[in-house]
Amino acid sequence: MPAAKPAPKAAARPAAKPQKAAGAKTPKQPRMTTAEIEAFFAELAARDAAPTSELHWSNPYTLVVAVALSAQATDVGVNKATGQLFAVADTPEKMLALGEDRLRDYIKTIGLYKTKAKNVIGLSQMLIDRHGGKVPQTREALQELPGVGRKTANVVLNVAFGQPTIAVDTHIFRVANRTGMGPGKTPDHVELELEKVVPEKWRLHAHHWLILHGRYICKARRPNCPVCPVRDFCHFGEKTEIAA
Repeated sequence: MPAAKPAPKAAARPAAKPQKAAGAKTPKQPRMTTAEIEAFFAELAARDAAPTSELHWSNPYTLVVAVALSAQATDVGVNKATGQLFAVADTPEKMLALGEDRLRDYIKTIGLYKTKAKNVIGLSQMLIDRHGGKVPQTREALQELPGVGRKTANVVLNVAFGQPTIAVDTHIFRVANRTGMGPGKTPDHVELELEKVVPEKWRLHAHHWLILHGRYICKARRPNCPVCPVRDFCHFGEKTEIAA
């Protein structure tokens, strides 16, 4: 009889991953304390007492348009387009006279320019029909305008009308979560958290301090922690050690 073939070797099993103890939870990042938040804004205020928007605008209407155009675009790119646009159309009436087709030519370097042109014409018409050509000063009325969401409305209320709103964009969302100041899973959640913890004395300029900090220091891919003026108050657990 021929010799029996050896049985095939069983495939090696991958090493089992270590299991968490029953009931164990991943530790949450510590939240900033009231004292740390106070010190955070005091430090930023000492460096820039009255920060302003980097978008160019001359009246509440041009601000609404600029912010609406800035969605998924940079402020620099929007400013390049609106420099010539606002020279010929800085009111709802002038924008309607310009028309959607000619408006497209001015903003075609901006992403989603066709949709944005339609929205700008739509919001201009609505401002004339419902508000006498004036920009309303309530979030509810602003959000009824085509292309204007909560974030845009908050920016307009803060920048044009001096209301202490906090518009949560991608930079503020990142800074609020990363530092532990106002963590949340959505922009609206983060906004509510920040409204609870940002001291009233800092509320007016909090939007700009946070957005500028996120844009130039607390960057998405590699935060520049070594030069960060508020790193001592931040609870981010992966601070960089070499200046970016």
